[in-house]
Amino acid sequence: MNAALHTSTLHSLPLLARGKVRDNYAVGDDRILMVASDRLSAFDVIMGEPIPGKGALLTQMALFWFDKLGPKGQNLCPIHLTGDAPESVVAADEVPQVQERSMLVKRLTPLPVEAVVRGYLAGSGWKEYQEGGAVCGVALPAGLKNASKLPAPIYTPAAKAAVGDHDENITFERTVEMIGLDLATRIRDISIQIYQVAAEFALTKGIIIADTKFEFGLDVDGTLTLMDEVLTPDSSRFWPAESYQEGTNPPSYDKQFVRDWLEQATVDGKPWNKTPPAPSVPQEVIEKTAAKYQEALQRLTA
Repeated sequence: MNAALHTSTLHSLPLLARGKVRDNYAVGDDRILMVASDRLSAFDVIMGEPIPGKGALLTQMALFWFDKLGPKGQNLCPIHLTGDAPESVVAADEVPQVQERSMLVKRLTPLPVEAVVRGYLAGSGWKEYQEGGAVCGVALPAGLKNASKLPAPIYTPAAKAAVGDHDENITFERTVEMIGLDLATRIRDISIQIYQVAAEFALTKGIIIADTKFEFGLDVDGTLTLMDEVLTPDSSRFWPAESYQEGTNPPSYDKQFVRDWLEQATVDGKPWNKTPPAPSVPQEVIEKTAAKYQEALQRLTA
């Protein structure tokens, strides 16, 4: 395995932005090179220690899903991939930084809404349900437990936050105010459809997709396009079907493993308050997290 890449340093392309995980570079006016680093973000805070191989695994899984959901597969929605090789737009000495961990994509106008779909009650959704019996304004039946499967998938959008801030759960009505009824409705309907197709497929591989988030943008013609990453352990909650049990926190293929450790972590002898700086992640947690990502990819693509 190549050395972990915490931060890319390309000199041949102008840097547009560094996100929690991806470094984006401009390729002309109409394309972006997205380089998936090995950084790990949890609770919207970037950890100091990278997870070796994570960026490549995320990219390979996203490409797998784009292939299955996009024009080559189910054709559920236009996707942001250009089809061009990332290695073709960087200098020769930069190829090791982009190989297997990058996507060359169309430059879009991103929409300020994260399209979250939940098929199961978990995480912040479970906390919100306990407080008021609803998630993001969607009323749910009484008597549900932690990790309960919902009667049908629900759409619970979030407003995108700047790096370092927490995304804010919002209602569908709020997304209508932000982007208009037509776009808000299309994003909701497409997101639920993609989730249902992906969740059904993943289950055949022994993986439950409890919830996930999608991001969309508009191209120069105004076409709604699926962008960023899709259905990876960073954007989704993956549970092994064989150990799923309602009423408990199922073991997870995603970064929930790190989240659970962070919930118990301390900084200067006090419980971590989920703001920078993050606690130093032990090597054992790094290795187990890397193994979870690897196992998820192998099971899905086997």
